[in-house]
Amino acid sequence: MSERVQMLTVALLYFAVVAGIGIYSARRTRTARDFFVAGRGVGLVTLAIAAMATTLSGFTFIGGPGLIYRVGLGAMFIILPAALTNTMGAAVLARRLRALVDKREVFTIPEALAARYRSRAVQGWSAVAILLAVVSYMATNLLALGLVLESTLGLSLASAICVGALVVLAYSASGGILAGLYTDVFQGLLMAVASTAVFAYALDSGGGMASMSRTLLSEAPGFLSPWGSLSPLAALSFFFVFGIGTLGQPHVAHKYFMLRDASQLRWFPAVLTLAMTLTLLLFVGVGVAVKVQVLRGVMPPLSHPDDATPAFLRAFTPGPLAALVLSAVTAAIMSTVNSFLSIGAAACTRDLPRAFGMTPRDELRRGRAWTVVLTLLSVLVALRSDTLVAFIGIFGWGLFASTLVPALAIGFNWPGATAAAALASIVTGLVATLSIESLAYLGWFRFPSGVTATALALVLSLLVFFVVSWFTRETAASALDDDLRAVMDA
Repeated sequence: MSERVQMLTVALLYFAVVAGIGIYSARRTRTARDFFVAGRGVGLVTLAIAAMATTLSGFTFIGGPGLIYRVGLGAMFIILPAALTNTMGAAVLARRLRALVDKREVFTIPEALAARYRSRAVQGWSAVAILLAVVSYMATNLLALGLVLESTLGLSLASAICVGALVVLAYSASGGILAGLYTDVFQGLLMAVASTAVFAYALDSGGGMASMSRTLLSEAPGFLSPWGSLSPLAALSFFFVFGIGTLGQPHVAHKYFMLRDASQLRWFPAVLTLAMTLTLLLFVGVGVAVKVQVLRGVMPPLSHPDDATPAFLRAFTPGPLAALVLSAVTAAIMSTVNSFLSIGAAACTRDLPRAFGMTPRDELRRGRAWTVVLTLLSVLVALRSDTLVAFIGIFGWGLFASTLVPALAIGFNWPGATAAAALASIVTGLVATLSIESLAYLGWFRFPSGVTATALALVLSLLVFFVVSWFTRETAASALDDDLRAVMDA
């Protein structure tokens, strides 16, 4: 069986499973509660695997190994915060957001912020920030999905983007977050299995870790240094942004609403960290293995670092495993896109109307309609140029972090936070991220070595949040309802 036939067979089997999950979920999705928060009946293991699948996008399988290959172990500072972040997420956000849904009918993160600060303006501006970041994230992920399907199925890039979008849209619009959760579990397990298998091949290709380390120490000693080829400031900036910024990712925080039994949260960090550890093995293993093989002359130097995973799969793994990994890449991307669709549709269906004083109606039908609209918009953006998509994708993560970390992660733990401070920090994060990234993209501004726009915007947003809270501190007590005080004490 040829490699193309093997990949096509695995791809068709994968899409068949996804289609079956979508049909099953559509039959179980009867209300807006089912569509947006899965009926709040999700178990711990399902929630943890789904959170892992949506957190680790295609970057884990493509961009991550390429970054390891290019800069060395300094790229590890992106994933080193994982265990810390998972623990902080459970301690800082999960318990309180889960307690909130026992007190209020809350389906979205902007609704949680509106309840915390008694402010429709906070709800509206946070929804705007989420929508901008959602479209950019979805566009870049759909482009990545198109590239994978292009190489797998032999389609043109435009056709591949449309095919991938239609598959995600089919199960997202029909089953909402419920379909996404079931699909995320399947896709998360696929990602973990594929990553673990490839890691074993990576070690075997280099003769084991000891042999690979000797090659690196003799040929590229800086590769194994703590910072790699990065400056210490750059590596620590990665740690800060991905450690703290994760607390502002709504596609992860949104899942806390869905847990059936809040007492299980004490096990959530351990289960999620284990799932992420297995899935991130490929991130490290392939990047190191390809660097070793290039240094030994077995492989030619890569023309582009993102070719690390495809090049390794072609050279060192059997065809069926390569097809499985490409399916895992597809799974990672589709999990992320589905999660963004859910929170974007919720923002359009519930948050923006409420911010303008309107009462949402027929939310299930409108949620499905907005899912279609957001998919079409993201496809149109993805079909533009790679440069445009790369540009708008850069500030996606930073936009979530800078607009939501202060108001959400800090606000639900500090009674002294005020509505004015939350609104000011959201607007600051939105303006700072967009303006700084635009200036850098146009070449009008260059960051000092190691400084990133995401880190700078997050720091500015945090400073504004604390300063405005101090100046408006007399309003803090009156802005907090009694049931929200109980939530913050949870």
